[in-house]
Amino acid sequence: MLENKRAETLRLLRESGKNVSGQELCEHFGISRTAVWKMMNQLKEEGYEIEAVQNKGYRLLNEPDLVTKDELESRTHTKYVGQTVYYSREVDSTNTWAKRLAEEGAPNGTLTTAETQTAGKGRRGVWKSPEGTSVSMSILLYPDLEPAKAPMLTIVMGLAVVQGVQRALGVDTKIKWPNDAVLNGKKLCGILTEMSAQIDYINYVVIGTGINVNQMEFPEEIAEIATSLAIEMGHPVNRAKVVAAVLEAFEEDYEKFLEAGDLSGLKEAYEAVLANKDQPVLVLDPKEPFEGVALGITPTGELRVQKEDGTIAEVHSGEVSVRGLYGYV
Repeated sequence: MLENKRAETLRLLRESGKNVSGQELCEHFGISRTAVWKMMNQLKEEGYEIEAVQNKGYRLLNEPDLVTKDELESRTHTKYVGQTVYYSREVDSTNTWAKRLAEEGAPNGTLTTAETQTAGKGRRGVWKSPEGTSVSMSILLYPDLEPAKAPMLTIVMGLAVVQGVQRALGVDTKIKWPNDAVLNGKKLCGILTEMSAQIDYINYVVIGTGINVNQMEFPEEIAEIATSLAIEMGHPVNRAKVVAAVLEAFEEDYEKFLEAGDLSGLKEAYEAVLANKDQPVLVLDPKEPFEGVALGITPTGELRVQKEDGTIAEVHSGEVSVRGLYGYV
């Protein structure tokens, strides 16, 4: 019973910014003083520093860096994305977990999150997430869309990560086409969208997102192109604050995407943070690589690149990769 009230208690303590009396909490939840005391002790055991002052009440002094159900539910202001949270310290893959929950009928917007994954998925195999340093999460959705449109959701999530990080931390995050959030020219996140579908309709979609938050080093093979928020900002970052902001941005963007049926409602916002816009790029087309200037995206997410002869190519993300002429971005 108290489990359902811990997230709301954290929200009240955080948003009040001052002491909240035990009596207020008793009346708010319809529970006894003893139950309030037990709940505060549970939160303290999880690492929350809560001051109790006689005749004044409780005040939140410090918070641990957690991505638990309580912590995320206490921070997220959305209608349905992230309103149902499943958390585990360790899981095989948050995407695989979300797919299992979909088969059990979990609600639209369900979030799975974990401290570490033993079999995390990335576009090129395994996505590694050291315990307690990064964000590993997946969102389960039931979009009323043709299956061919589902890949655009990866771009929607990429934009939401950029917007969420900007809102939460005020840092100038950009997007490298199609969906890599980058900071100071290095990659912050990985996104993998998986789908269960019939020929003409989608059963469900799972969008997995890994965000580098508090890692201070990376394996040699990706150290040149990867970074974390802590490295770039010079201090540790609260992961739940970032997750909540990303979920809120994603819900807004996802609804615009569903309304339009493509990316036309997000095109302006996307191009405003596109790192390659109006910059020279190298298109690594396996048939014939070419150079050009990135102009922006089409309503379905292709990158428009003006070649040296003035013609405009529309580059599809599934077929080729694009990088800056002189580096990753």
